[in-house]
Amino acid sequence: MQALVLAAMIAHQLGTRAAVRLDEVVGRPDVNQAERISVCGIFSGQNWRFGFRILEIPCSLPAMAQRTGILLVVSGPSGSGKTTLCRRLANEGEACYSISCTTRVARAGETDGLDYHFLSREEFLVKREAGEFLESAEVHGNLYGTLQSEVTDRLDQGTDVVMDLDVQGAAQVRQCGDKTILTATVDLFVMPPNDGELLARLSGRGTDAAEVIALRMKNATEENSHWPEYSYRLLSGTLEEDYARFKSLIIAERMRVNRLTAE
Repeated sequence: MQALVLAAMIAHQLGTRAAVRLDEVVGRPDVNQAERISVCGIFSGQNWRFGFRILEIPCSLPAMAQRTGILLVVSGPSGSGKTTLCRRLANEGEACYSISCTTRVARAGETDGLDYHFLSREEFLVKREAGEFLESAEVHGNLYGTLQSEVTDRLDQGTDVVMDLDVQGAAQVRQCGDKTILTATVDLFVMPPNDGELLARLSGRGTDAAEVIALRMKNATEENSHWPEYSYRLLSGTLEEDYARFKSLIIAERMRVNRLTAE
């Protein structure tokens, strides 16, 4: 309508009669088309008179872009806070949490099928031999793995998936050779600020024996050396600071042009 306002100003200054026509495309979502509307305005004296008519010139609207799913692979030593970040993202409905299989004993409060798929070592090895795992590794004497079925179907549907993996598992995902997985993957390493803070976090859990904590501290040194292999690194601070940065990463990745496909 800016053209009408401009015409009115000119006509008022010149004391003449002025007319202007403005065409506008208006969407029709019911038929995914648009119609061109011709807006005519006539200024005479102090008054505007408008006329509207629809020109029969249907035109196609741009197709809505569809997005493929993101596979957010998150690694870091025990106590870095990576699992808490992944579960919060899933609880807020921002992504689907991929539930891993493990042979370790369930901790107090953990539920089979919700926290992990708890398997015997024999059951795990049968599935691995059958090629059912996207990745698998032995960590702290226990076997862990992600079922391929937990991931690929969701990515194809445009659902984001977040995975909490150790550095071995993350490396296997990068090397899997599956085009869908590789295109979808975004990897992040969550690093504790220092050894003192990591020890405080592990001790504060109250779930692990002293020898287990000592093993986790030893392994953390080796795990932390792998952060340059990742696309992103998050140096842990407070829980809220970490989550704000964590969530912003997946939001930004959703806007990548190479994830959008016109339908």
